[in-house]
Amino acid sequence: MATYARETRVLAPLDEVWSFHSTVDGLDALTPGFMNLEIREVTGPDGEADPEVLETGAEIDLAMRPFGVGPRQEWTSVITERTEPDDRAMFRDVMEGGPFPTWEHTHRFLADGEATVVADRVEYELPGGAVGRAASPLGWVGFEPMFRDRHRKTKALLE
Repeated sequence: MATYARETRVLAPLDEVWSFHSTVDGLDALTPGFMNLEIREVTGPDGEADPEVLETGAEIDLAMRPFGVGPRQEWTSVITERTEPDDRAMFRDVMEGGPFPTWEHTHRFLADGEATVVADRVEYELPGGAVGRAASPLGWVGFEPMFRDRHRKTKALLE
């Protein structure tokens, strides 16, 4: 399985950065426009619609059409883990339905004085069977512009 990772230091306190990333509004704000994101439904772990915070068990149904090309890609992401120790926090979302055979995205946040280190790590496999698996290490070419934009927006919105 291939891995993509990116880390950025944001000049904002952990609680603010964590709160922002813990909502579907944060996801919407950070997804680059070229992805043409449509959030269709958000369900909390107890079945409630549109929960304020994405807790473990929350499910997000969305669709994307990168660069406006091809059909919309349906995607279901589930928050599988979420922890908040004193000076750090993390959550993990796993794609349960969508274009990638494997997609596991871990979001980590670490207090660094008055700042917060934001780290994304995605373990993935590109579609296409054996050819997709062989090409998966090249996935960073597509992920880099998206995550660079996400981290730039995080800094712009929170600093």
